[in-house]
Amino acid sequence: MPPESTLSGRSILLVGGAGGLGSATAKLLEAEDARVIVSSRSHGVCADITSRADRERLLDVVPELYGLVVFAGTPARGDSAETIQLSDEVNYHGPILLAREAARRMQSAGTQGAIVLFSTMQALSIFPGSTAYAGAKAALLHAALILAKECRGAVNIRVNVIAPGVMEAGMALASIASGKYQRYIDDGVIARYGRAIDVARAVRFLLEPDNYITGQVLSVDGGITL
Repeated sequence: MPPESTLSGRSILLVGGAGGLGSATAKLLEAEDARVIVSSRSHGVCADITSRADRERLLDVVPELYGLVVFAGTPARGDSAETIQLSDEVNYHGPILLAREAARRMQSAGTQGAIVLFSTMQALSIFPGSTAYAGAKAALLHAALILAKECRGAVNIRVNVIAPGVMEAGMALASIASGKYQRYIDDGVIARYGRAIDVARAVRFLLEPDNYITGQVLSVDGGITL
């Protein structure tokens, strides 16, 4: 593998990376000798990215940042004002403000790196009852594309979005266990539920140093939103 294509020695910050998707991603990247730093509210470098002070402290830990992957998010059920406001903070404001600050620091350092943000299939297709969660994740998706446009060209900080479908990991496990998504299997919409490694491979692809892709949304959903 040519040097420009390897992640060996490159510092990659996985935010909200202590769960199933993040753990699989960390394992894949560490196998390539990347320097992986995991952050969550309770594991690794502990930080709450809805806090400006925590966002700055978190980025201070990785002064030679090459890659930022933000898994952070939380399900939000209901459509009360309080639920929508909290979802906006966790699923939109925190991730995009962290990404923008990371991009600013990377540009100042002359680093041509990569940022990967996580949206959801619910931001790409209409699912009833998903206003609080899908609305915030759709906003994050759009804001990520704006950031990608601002960072293209000579700056060359690539910003992309992954929109997972139903994954046998993290937040979807309880819903799978309850049978909520079984109809997609029974009706032949998808062949199987997604696995954490499916997402990890997508993240690795978008972190590729010589990748020529920016400002795109990659659906890792087995075709569920087609």
